[in-house]
Amino acid sequence: MQFNRRDALIIGAGAATVALLPMQAFAAAGDDEIMAFTGGADVTEGGIVLTAPEIAENGNTVPVAVSAPGAVSIILIATGNPNPKVAKFTFGPLAGSQDASTRIRLAGTQELIAVAQMADGTFARDSKIVKVTIGGCGG
Repeated sequence: MQFNRRDALIIGAGAATVALLPMQAFAAAGDDEIMAFTGGADVTEGGIVLTAPEIAENGNTVPVAVSAPGAVSIILIATGNPNPKVAKFTFGPLAGSQDASTRIRLAGTQELIAVAQMADGTFARDSKIVKVTIGGCGG
């Protein structure tokens, strides 16, 4: 079977549409979690640092760390996971520092979002894209 240019463009447009649909659905899931955590308050960039690898060769154990001096609580959201809210850290008044680290499971390449509630009631956010490779190929 031979394809002409029009057929190739139609197939390419269809593939792009299908590829983008799940990402929009995942973004909405992350937005819902953020809205539930913040109660609709404004979220600013900065004030929190999310550390995650750019490429994770094993999606089953991805190391993640968050640090937000002055935070009362931090949530971690993986927008592409079936259950996007993967962790919540709460810090009491006697906490020595407001940072935490853990390993999480990622279903595939996706955006990680960390949102911190500060002691003054404001909210801060940071995000990273983590590329999960299949079979540890690194590419």
